[in-house]
Amino acid sequence: MPKSSSSTELRSRLVDRHALVTGASQGIGRAVAIRFAQEGAHVAINYVGSFGSAEETLRDVRAASVEHGHDKRDHFVVHADIGVEKDIDAMFATLFKRWKRLDCLVNNAGFQRESPSEALDIETYRKIIDVNLTGAVLCARHALAHFVSREGGGNIINTSSVHQIIPKPGYLAYSIGKSAFAGMTRTLALEFAGRGIRVNSVGPGAIDTPINAAWTHDAEKRTAVESHIPMGRVGTAEEIAGVFAFLASDEAGYITGQTIYACGGITLFPEFRENWAS
Repeated sequence: MPKSSSSTELRSRLVDRHALVTGASQGIGRAVAIRFAQEGAHVAINYVGSFGSAEETLRDVRAASVEHGHDKRDHFVVHADIGVEKDIDAMFATLFKRWKRLDCLVNNAGFQRESPSEALDIETYRKIIDVNLTGAVLCARHALAHFVSREGGGNIINTSSVHQIIPKPGYLAYSIGKSAFAGMTRTLALEFAGRGIRVNSVGPGAIDTPINAAWTHDAEKRTAVESHIPMGRVGTAEEIAGVFAFLASDEAGYITGQTIYACGGITLFPEFRENWAS
């Protein structure tokens, strides 16, 4: 198993960068917020729902800053439903009132819900698309407008999924939203490449997070999931956060328009580990 970020030596690649992470009250979003703080960033923690969960993330983020020698950092929580445009507008108004700049937007907010496509609940479909896709576009619009208004460029990183390229039957809205991230990422990356603005995505595979709680805490189901992963294990949110930190840093300064799959090999067509087709 990999070492946790707290037990490995981290570089400070994001010192004094200002980052907004949507959907940061749990899971990958929380891990990204903590990792960014460990590397020296100021972090705005977006949440919807439980303020207690957001406060817990804030405590962890502040502790991570102090532990890694970045004491004077301004971290805060900001409420917004990323599926509601006026909430997004208010979130960015709050952010720019408190900060004079934003350097990195992490479009992480999202959810999934199973629904047989022949009996698709259209209201649920619209909500998933509103949060997972349209909300990310609206957040990107705010970030891009700010990036082009001042010197220094900027960075957008989207939380996609292996289901950007792997179909997920019964989860049509989720699959459509994640597939669309490919076009969004590549189009914005090309449009703004000449202005110092990079846009990339991270595509996690099977990760031990609350969104996957239906199987992560069930030994039989977890074993079944891991049997399809070439590396033989579920990933951690901290491993995914490391990919975000890399993409947010200058070390990834020549990377734009890409989706990096952190999936233990799921996108390698694991059923072809044996040459049954030839």
